[in-house]
Amino acid sequence: MELTSRRATNAIILMPAGRIDQDHADSFKQALGPHLAGCRAGNAPVILDFSAVSYISSVGLRVLMLAARQVKAQGGRLVIAALTPIVKEVFEISRFNLVYKVFPDVAAALAAVESPA
Repeated sequence: MELTSRRATNAIILMPAGRIDQDHADSFKQALGPHLAGCRAGNAPVILDFSAVSYISSVGLRVLMLAARQVKAQGGRLVIAALTPIVKEVFEISRFNLVYKVFPDVAAALAAVESPA
């Protein structure tokens, strides 16, 4: 699992790649940490581009749940885009699509976060 980032006009796009499972959830959490700390009210929102995530386990979902709580407490915005079919199925079964705003692609996520909340 690796995490790369890029800056869009008014957002930070984080691109995890690979599996977010028992073996990789801790490294995902650590890589995500500095970005979550900066995801506060008044700062740029964060978009997680999941287009290169091939699988997510319950341990990975736990990392996302903790991230959602942290960002909410800070008044920031964190959304998810471009779920692969298997990850989309996991999100729907676990109802994580109710925890996060999920967009079909990064362009739709960018349009949403660049408009008023």
